[in-house]
Amino acid sequence: MPAPDDLTAAAPAGPDATVKPTVSVIVPVHNTRDYLDRCLDSVFGQTLDQHRIEVIAVDDGSTDGSAERLADHARRHPNLTVLRQEASGGAGKPRNTGLDRATGDYVFFLDSDDRLGPEALDRLTRMADRCGSDIVYGRIVGADGRAAPVDLRTTSDKVSVFDSPVYWSLAAYKLFRRSFLETHRLRFVEGRLLAEDLPFGIAALLRADVVSVLADHDCYYLHGREDNSNASRQDIDWCEYLDYIGTVLEDVEAQVPPGAQRDKLMVRHFHGEILMPFGAAYLARDLAGRQRMAAAARPLVERYCTDRVRAALPPGLRLRAHCLRAGLDDALTAVVRADTEGQPDPPHLGDDGRVYAGYPYFRDPERGLPDACYDLTDRVVVRQRLIRRRWAGGVLHLRGTADLPPLGADTVEIVLQRSGAAHRVPARYADGAWQAAVDPATAADGGPLTDGTWGLKIAVTAHGEAGPAGPALRREAWLVPEEGAGDEEFAPRIVGRGPAGPSVAALFLSVPHGHLHLDLDRDGARRPLGDDLRGTADRTRSGRAALAARLTLPGCPVDAELGLVLHDATRSVALRTTVERGAGDHYTVRSLLRSGPPGTWQVVLRVTAGPFRRELPVRAADGRTPLTLTVPGARRSMNPLRRTRG
Repeated sequence: MPAPDDLTAAAPAGPDATVKPTVSVIVPVHNTRDYLDRCLDSVFGQTLDQHRIEVIAVDDGSTDGSAERLADHARRHPNLTVLRQEASGGAGKPRNTGLDRATGDYVFFLDSDDRLGPEALDRLTRMADRCGSDIVYGRIVGADGRAAPVDLRTTSDKVSVFDSPVYWSLAAYKLFRRSFLETHRLRFVEGRLLAEDLPFGIAALLRADVVSVLADHDCYYLHGREDNSNASRQDIDWCEYLDYIGTVLEDVEAQVPPGAQRDKLMVRHFHGEILMPFGAAYLARDLAGRQRMAAAARPLVERYCTDRVRAALPPGLRLRAHCLRAGLDDALTAVVRADTEGQPDPPHLGDDGRVYAGYPYFRDPERGLPDACYDLTDRVVVRQRLIRRRWAGGVLHLRGTADLPPLGADTVEIVLQRSGAAHRVPARYADGAWQAAVDPATAADGGPLTDGTWGLKIAVTAHGEAGPAGPALRREAWLVPEEGAGDEEFAPRIVGRGPAGPSVAALFLSVPHGHLHLDLDRDGARRPLGDDLRGTADRTRSGRAALAARLTLPGCPVDAELGLVLHDATRSVALRTTVERGAGDHYTVRSLLRSGPPGTWQVVLRVTAGPFRRELPVRAADGRTPLTLTVPGARRSMNPLRRTRG
């Protein structure tokens, strides 16, 4: 017997109905019994207290046993309410039903074939509380063959739809402040299987005061189904769909004035909705069906595909848009077939120094397709991996892979860049792999690098068929070490710079992008040596003071002098010091004192290598307290000590 239209609760209210939940999780369900345990268990396993979570599952006329499975979960989880309604033909109506019933400060829409990361709700709600967010995007992860719509890489308290990638993910699965949704009466389109969340997502983003991004935790897992039954993979009446997209874009047009900002939004819609059907679905239709699809899309191209939008599209979509506007159905079919049934010919570097995609009819006089439709020059970027970085003898050795897809590469250079200055260091390159040696003594065109912070880039050059005598394309990119690489090479070290004298060199990564930099500091103040320098001060049985210190000192020259020194407010005393050099740049220094000037002295380690001289404070075992030595009133001579001035 079919379920009635009015809603019935399949579970009692939560354990304490007087406690208002922090977040209501709304789960639309339609024939997803095989995935319900995974979905709901991800909610019941949240680190956020279950008393603060209200779960509302809306069964939209399931016939596969989903209703019974929901009832079983409701018996075991008092914070789950199950509502039932007739099948509505899409996720919009069950989401609206759940939203009307929700009581939480926030709502989160979770599809019943997906799941949450274990800390998602705790992290998302805390960020919303802290930032006053109307919407919080959590990082989305694709699973089981399904890709995430956008890769959110940077956590941000507040972003704009015009300067961040959030507009590229208009789907429902994110956190919303419920009062914000109610103030603007935002609801989903009902009865649609595909793109029912577009008007909701667009209106929410354009009206929100604060949109935040939580990118440092995997919040939402977007799963593909084994039977490819996800709504986005179903057969669609594409002409009707394109007419519907036209009404959606009319709303965008009404809310965003013409210009660069509106065009940024339209680029996403040409990628995601307008040109998306022109693939396998287009080729599967007969000639008349293809012509109807083209006729449905043509008004959208004519109205919204400005020159700025067209230039922002990749060549395959740019050609589709041009063919639709110009009524070139044969050329449109050839372009779609090149992408769908095979692949375009390899791109090539033209005699004008531009890179052109290998789609059909390039410079065919009978077709007259503009070169600009094929041009992908501005889309060619360096693909590179920095596999290894290693210091040896004061020289930084780098190794990695690099090319310019789809052109390959012919030469590679390392570029050191700072304050308008740039120096190039050639790399050995073969079969996609490169090696380079950056010597601070010679890297500045044969001379020493000056003090300061140097960014490290890789420059890759590809030549055309004419070789080095013909046109070439050169691109640069920041060097970024692979994740998980060791950090031992980031320790400050002493390096030689020829006539410029030794300096303290340190590698570090910029924040937040992780670009590799080299800091050269003659004074050693920005990134001091001896971070692990620890020492002890003991008394021997004969009454002598025994000082010992250990540290790692990368790059220390073999002829360098290391000595312990005592300082007070006005005096310095250099001690006779023995030095033991161990493996891995580890040093142990010791001094033995019978007597000395009375007072309390701070212990430092003096490092001298030619003109290079640094005094490094010795700390006690806790790493925080400076190591001091107290000498009582002297009774004997200072034979063990050599006294110096300052």
